[in-house]
Amino acid sequence: MASQGKGIPLQEVQGTPDYCNEAVFRRNTLPPRSYYIPETSLLLNGQWDFHYAQSPPEAPEPAPKGSQSSVEEWTTIEVPGHWQLQGYGIPQYTNVIYPFPVCPPYVPTENPTGTYRRVFDVPSTWDFSSQLRLRFDGVDSAYHIWVNGVLVGYAQGSRNPSEFDVTPLVDRTGPNEIFVRVYQWSDGSYIEDQDQWWLSGIFRDVHLISLPSESRIEDCFVRADLDSDYKDGKLKAAVVIKTTSNATVKLIVRELPENGGDVLSSSETTIGEGGRIELETSVNNPNKWTAETPYLYNVEISLSASSSTQTVHQKVGFRSVELKHGLICVNGKPIRFRGVNRHDHHPKFGRAVPLDFIRRDLRLMKTHNINALRCSHYPSHPKILDLADELGLWVIDEADLECHGFYDAVARPLDIPEEMDYEERKKLAFPQAAKYTSDNPSWEAAYVDRMEQMVQRDKNHASVVIWSLGNEAFYGRNHVAMYEYAKKADPGRLVHYEGDAHAKSADMFSYMYTPVDMLVKLAQTEDVNDDGSFEKPIILCEYAHAMGNGPGWLEDYEEAFRTYPRLQGGFIWEWANHGLWKEDADGRSYYAYGGDFGDSPNDATFVMDGLLFSTHQPTPGLLELKKVIQPVKLVVEGDSLLVSNLYNFTNLDHLAATWKLEQFCETTSLLASGNLDLPVIAPGTTATINLPESVFNHKSDKEVYLTVIFRLQDSASWAEAGHEIAWFQHQVSSAEPRLLASSLSSSVASKLSREDVATRTIIKGENFSFVFDTARGYLTSWESGGTVLLESGPVTRAAIIPSFWRAPTDNDNPLSLPYWKRFGVDTLTSQLRSLTINIAADYAEISTTTFLSPPILAWGYVTTTKYNISAAGVLTVAVVLKPTGSIPKHVPRVGVDLRLPRAGFDKVAWHGLGPGESYPDKRQAQRMGIWSVDSIAELQTPYEVPQENGNRMATRWVLVGDRLRATAGDRGSWSENCDSEFSFAASRHGTATIQAASHPCDLTEDDATLLRLDAKVAGLGTAACGPGVRDDLLVKVEDMRFEFILEAVGA
Repeated sequence: MASQGKGIPLQEVQGTPDYCNEAVFRRNTLPPRSYYIPETSLLLNGQWDFHYAQSPPEAPEPAPKGSQSSVEEWTTIEVPGHWQLQGYGIPQYTNVIYPFPVCPPYVPTENPTGTYRRVFDVPSTWDFSSQLRLRFDGVDSAYHIWVNGVLVGYAQGSRNPSEFDVTPLVDRTGPNEIFVRVYQWSDGSYIEDQDQWWLSGIFRDVHLISLPSESRIEDCFVRADLDSDYKDGKLKAAVVIKTTSNATVKLIVRELPENGGDVLSSSETTIGEGGRIELETSVNNPNKWTAETPYLYNVEISLSASSSTQTVHQKVGFRSVELKHGLICVNGKPIRFRGVNRHDHHPKFGRAVPLDFIRRDLRLMKTHNINALRCSHYPSHPKILDLADELGLWVIDEADLECHGFYDAVARPLDIPEEMDYEERKKLAFPQAAKYTSDNPSWEAAYVDRMEQMVQRDKNHASVVIWSLGNEAFYGRNHVAMYEYAKKADPGRLVHYEGDAHAKSADMFSYMYTPVDMLVKLAQTEDVNDDGSFEKPIILCEYAHAMGNGPGWLEDYEEAFRTYPRLQGGFIWEWANHGLWKEDADGRSYYAYGGDFGDSPNDATFVMDGLLFSTHQPTPGLLELKKVIQPVKLVVEGDSLLVSNLYNFTNLDHLAATWKLEQFCETTSLLASGNLDLPVIAPGTTATINLPESVFNHKSDKEVYLTVIFRLQDSASWAEAGHEIAWFQHQVSSAEPRLLASSLSSSVASKLSREDVATRTIIKGENFSFVFDTARGYLTSWESGGTVLLESGPVTRAAIIPSFWRAPTDNDNPLSLPYWKRFGVDTLTSQLRSLTINIAADYAEISTTTFLSPPILAWGYVTTTKYNISAAGVLTVAVVLKPTGSIPKHVPRVGVDLRLPRAGFDKVAWHGLGPGESYPDKRQAQRMGIWSVDSIAELQTPYEVPQENGNRMATRWVLVGDRLRATAGDRGSWSENCDSEFSFAASRHGTATIQAASHPCDLTEDDATLLRLDAKVAGLGTAACGPGVRDDLLVKVEDMRFEFILEAVGA
């Protein structure tokens, strides 16, 4: 039987709850250690009893072992999990602001409290005298734990583990009860203000662990380093031993079983008492671990005493990390981070993420050329680092620390405007905000504890090259203490913290969302010596905010990284949207964001800012990133292909290169193809490869493109053989002039006639008719072969009309949208100024002058539109724009809107960039070709916050429903400030519908097909959090002219 100890008191300081005392964050917990779960462990996940109370005093009390259980109403809950996602309370999302009054360390009286209870039995096969521990890998936000009615301990630090020695309290022959009281809010919540949902409960694994009682390995720190020549391996193991007798400690390094399992090196020592011992051994010229070559070995540390042996296994990679010549170097070479920030997130389980879901995340990263992971902004699931070691990712492991909500507590009373320069706002608010916790000595121990927990848990992983002191917690004395702890505990890694603007206690300068020009200036000037040298590199811990339709600027950032070696890359914000699946009583279902659960205050859609949808399926932004950061750069010069290897450590021997030559017109013709023989191309070098003569021998009056693709030759741990790593297209020949569909068919020309009926003029041919509204100056209908091709819209009454508006994107919302609305770009009206009609037997020309302008304001476009109708029924629409008055500087787009019937206009084919959407600063991932879809819906990108989407650039022709074909007019009909080729978008969702929709389920379809043909479209930028659209990618309000040719097909 277990002894019934008295346990610890409920409060460390009488009268002050532990969860309101910053000096109390661990009570009766065991020292932190590296993550290792032995075979003698019992996973306690699954269904637990659960009670939910509005405050701690209303929570049930544990019953002493053998007495009657409490009479409160209990239900059940799944562990791991969050109670808000299982019917208790509601999720709440904030980005910066605290959802409670700011008065640390105190928390609201209404402090929802979840009480967990379950029974376990100790396996009979375990040693009866073993030490028993309860391990919790993640509980949000603080908790007390009882075993058999005895209070064992207390812990906080939601994303950090805690272990409790429960040996004297456990009955090894009968049932035992665990009773855990979890508090939603604690003083720790002030420093856990990360940009994510506030979710509570036991959300990671719970284990009962059995370890030898007399002699055991408490912890080990295995460092697999390299010598000064980066050739031979030096393995050092610092092992913490508990023993009461003589014992032998043995260290063995061996190959993994899949690599033969051979023993490479070993070392052993005999000890007579416990403590910390050091073991060393060496390995001659081991395979080096890098993110590109993640070669692992197995280390076994065994402790033999009397007749028992305990063995701990740890996979390691030999590598060194250091600052060298002012750069982050691994194995003596500078590295480049092509990284992402990743939160733990699952659309149904929140931060209780299944391991297979995490593995899928990391495989997606690798298959999209991502080589680095920042665990934002807390230590992730403990097994994620096993995967990063195995698959190959550089990791910044970040302490569970963020408190930027103090900024608003300071800034709002000061009325600091958000539009003020960020650096100026920092000067006004950050020093005061830091005084709450970061620069407050009473919080130092809590800060250092969060660093210690992370370092000790994750110290044995090759993938972790940098520790981070947290995120957006200002800067103060407690960060210095964290840095000093990290350097003392683990001098073999670098330390990061963006909040340390001058890198006083960080090994690098780190910035967020810095515009490219400013970033380049920082690389050239920040802490640079007179001779141009520098001591520390620069990284972007967050950049290219991937919210909604975006991000723009990726190629610009990548070019800066390539040009300035001091810029060692960065981490996209962020990996995935955090939408939580929600099903409403009215039948609506969607991925919810802030406010959707009735949570207030909230930061709305800012939680939907990832490269993946909430389902963790790629958005177009991830595909764009993969292309921009591909590790092989390709350029055609003359008859040769220049191949640049952008890897840091590997040549290109693992890749196979193929090429194909294609001709594009109405269909795609494969002219030639083959394989490329690659020479050895060392990392960071460029080789010249002679292209086959057949690439340039094909003479054609059509567009001909060379496509080169690099694929994996063999399967890897993260992808199958044949997976595409990099690709490149080069235009070999262009097509001139454009061909009309009518010239490709047997269309019969006929004489044209005119009929005037009231305010309508009808132009008729043999098998077609055009109807014009002479009161307004617009085409309202077009029929051909008995089929309606264009029809009038319900608001404008026009079938085709010049247009400058589109639904905004998330990146438009902060700056561009209010600017455009200030100028009424979304409310333009049309005034007819003149209309003339000229008709002959073989052509008709209708010329209109309209003034497109908004109410209230005194600006607009004087618009001349000429409709030319040929005897074959081909319609040419030429538009000339002349802005006048107090004009805006830019608009979203310039083009025409067309309204087609719904029925019969579902299929779309086009020659241009595809298959996905493209914009001026988000088009690298799309290839020139001839593409087709069977439905309009396939052209849409289902952003979880509805917004502008689906544009296709560089279009030569588009065919809708196999009935209506659009091309651009001759180049001479286009002004130089138009795009070189036109863009199109087709949808069933009107702009107003998209703007009004909160979620995709709110989108209602028009009974029409809405086609957009544009002469120029704006870039996307990253202004949701970062720089806006590059100036040359804005659509300036200026004189423009363009022309489209529309033809009936198959009439």
